[in-house]
Amino acid sequence: MTTLKVIARNKNTARLIVLPFFLVALQVQTHARTVDQLILTQAQASHFASLALKCIQKQYPNKPDHTINDKDDVRSPREMHPAFYGCLDWHSTVHGHWMLVRLLKLYPNLPEAKQIRTALDANLSEKNIAGEIAYLKQPSRASFERTYGWAWLLKLAEELHGWSDEDGRRWSKNLQPLANAFVEKYLAFLPKQNYPIRTGVHPNTAFGLAFALDYARAVGDQKLGSLIVERAQTYYGHDVNYPASWEPGGEDFFSPALMEADLMRRVMTKREFAAWFRRFLPDLARNQPKALLEPAIVTDRTDPKLVHLDGVNLSRAWCMRSIANDLAANDPARRILARSATAHANAALPYIASGNYEGEHWLASFAVYLLTTPAP
Repeated sequence: MTTLKVIARNKNTARLIVLPFFLVALQVQTHARTVDQLILTQAQASHFASLALKCIQKQYPNKPDHTINDKDDVRSPREMHPAFYGCLDWHSTVHGHWMLVRLLKLYPNLPEAKQIRTALDANLSEKNIAGEIAYLKQPSRASFERTYGWAWLLKLAEELHGWSDEDGRRWSKNLQPLANAFVEKYLAFLPKQNYPIRTGVHPNTAFGLAFALDYARAVGDQKLGSLIVERAQTYYGHDVNYPASWEPGGEDFFSPALMEADLMRRVMTKREFAAWFRRFLPDLARNQPKALLEPAIVTDRTDPKLVHLDGVNLSRAWCMRSIANDLAANDPARRILARSATAHANAALPYIASGNYEGEHWLASFAVYLLTTPAP
C-alpha cells in the first residue's frame, strides 16, 4: 500500500504517523491552529522517482507528435528524439526529467540518486540535445508540442538553472540551447496568436504561458516575460463570469478556469488579482460551482483519455493552493479553495501507481508539482 509519513505536533509532543494516501489529509494541530498537511516525503520521492526511471529510457509504446515529411522521415522515437524518447510521448519524458531533477534537489540522498544521475547524464548529453534542436529545424515542426511541451521543457531548464551541483550545471549548460530554441518559438508565435486556447488538455494557452513566465523570471529574460504578461492581460484580463460549471471535460487534465486564474495571479498584484478573481468566478465564495470544487470521477484507469481525470484532480489541487495563497487570509474563497485542493489531492494520489502505463508514465510529475506547491 502507498503510504505517506505525517508528523503530528502540538506544544508538547511530536509523533510520526504512517498513513495510507487516502488518509493523507490528516489534520495536524500546530499550537492553536489546525491545517491540512499534504507533504512530499523521501519515501514518496523514492516511489515517484522509480516510476520515471522505468519510462524515461523506455522507447515503446510511443505516441509521437510527428508529421511525416517523406518516406525517409519514418523513424523510431529515439532516432527523432535522442534525449526525450521515452514515457510514451515527448512531453511526458520531458516532465519526467523535470521531476527527477526536482526530487534529486529535494532529497539528494535518495536510494535512486545514482540511477537518476546516470539516466540524466545519458539523456541530457550535449550530443542528444543537439539532436533535439536539429529536429525542431526540420520542415513541418512549427506546431510540435505547442505549447504544452514547450512549457515543460522550460520548466526543466528553470529547475536546473542556478543549481549548485556539478552534474546539474553540466545538464543545464547542455539543455540551454534547446531552451533558447523554445523561447524563440514563443517569441515568434505569441504575437500571432490572437485568441487563447481554452481547452483542458495539451494546447491550453494559460498553462503554456504560466510555466514560460516562471522560466523568464528565473533566468531574467525580460523580453519573454514582458510579452507573456501582455498576452495574458490581452487574452484574459477582461474575463468575467467564467462558465466553470461546464467543467470538467471528459478527457481534461487541466481546469481551463483554474489554469487561467493561476496564470493571472502571476501577472497582477495581489490586490488586482483578488478583484479580478471575484469577477471571474463570482460564485466561488459561496462554494459554487460544485462541478469545479468537487473532484472528478475516474471510471477506467486503463483508458488513456479517461485517466486524464486523475490529472485534472492533481492540477486543480495545485492551482487551488497557489490561488488561495495569493488571496487575503479573510477572503472566503481562500478557505474554500484550500479545502477543495485537499479533496482533489486525496481523490488522485492513491492512483499514481495504478499498475497501468496509461497513467503511470505521467501522473507522478503532476503529483510532485502539487506536493511541492506550498499549502495556503
